[in-house]
Amino acid sequence: MQSHPLFTMSVASRCICINNPSPSAVYLRVSVGSQIVVDDALFADYKPTCAFLFPGLPAIYVTSLAAVELLRARHGGQQIVDSVDVTCGLSLGEYAALAFAGAFSFEDGLKLVQLRGEASEAADAAKGAMVSIIGLDSETVQQLCDAANQEVDIADKVQIVNYLCPGNYAVSGGLKGVEAVEAKAKSFQARMTVVRLAVDGAFYTSFMDPAVTRLEAALAATQFRTPRIPVISNVDAQPHADPDTIKKILACHVVSPVQWVTTVKTLLTKGLKKGYELGPGKVIAGIVKRMDKSAEIENIGA
Repeated sequence: MQSHPLFTMSVASRCICINNPSPSAVYLRVSVGSQIVVDDALFADYKPTCAFLFPGLPAIYVTSLAAVELLRARHGGQQIVDSVDVTCGLSLGEYAALAFAGAFSFEDGLKLVQLRGEASEAADAAKGAMVSIIGLDSETVQQLCDAANQEVDIADKVQIVNYLCPGNYAVSGGLKGVEAVEAKAKSFQARMTVVRLAVDGAFYTSFMDPAVTRLEAALAATQFRTPRIPVISNVDAQPHADPDTIKKILACHVVSPVQWVTTVKTLLTKGLKKGYELGPGKVIAGIVKRMDKSAEIENIGA
């Protein structure tokens, strides 16, 4: 299936199109019989200068990629798009990042996002819940989870599932465990805030195991390619080049915590010069600025 013309992603002048490999290609391919093996650590030493960062709601996959085209159409926009040498996405924003990097087509990414949402909704999520905890560091939030887990059965245990930014973490798990977190929260720090999230269940936990199998089947049936630039994973905050590894990580993401703090911190530590948040809102820009007030990041809405 050909990419929709609106979302045909340009390839930076210094990059080589994956469909037209050459000795100067930016990725390593080793032939083993008829199989092509890609070095998954190809991007391990990436040095970011310009990054695209995509928000993480299922409904804005299309909007985020439309924002790329909006940026491309403005004066000097094509040059900015071509200069991007790393990308990532918060939670489900990783699918938009992978589509931009050419790992799969726009249409295939849209199908995967839709299927993942349907599979998660169909999972046994009713017995779980999520809360946002604001005002504590991650170590204290973990202590809060440990205290709550001492009072509930294993099926109701909770864990940190979204390391969003310093002082803002999401906890997810069994309903009784979440209720225990809420009950104990004030005893940890009076100034903290606990907000029950309006979601259908315990996302990024083993409650979502039924969704993994369905997503794995869809990923196996989808054509993936080596990304033309590093795409930072939410699962381990590292870039991966091997398509099969990327598929496995996307499946694991359903039941794994979002390592967004580490992702942003790594980009800044490695010397990121400029970032662009693609899509509605300025959540990511706010997080980046909170972590480094001097960071340069611009929001491109659609």
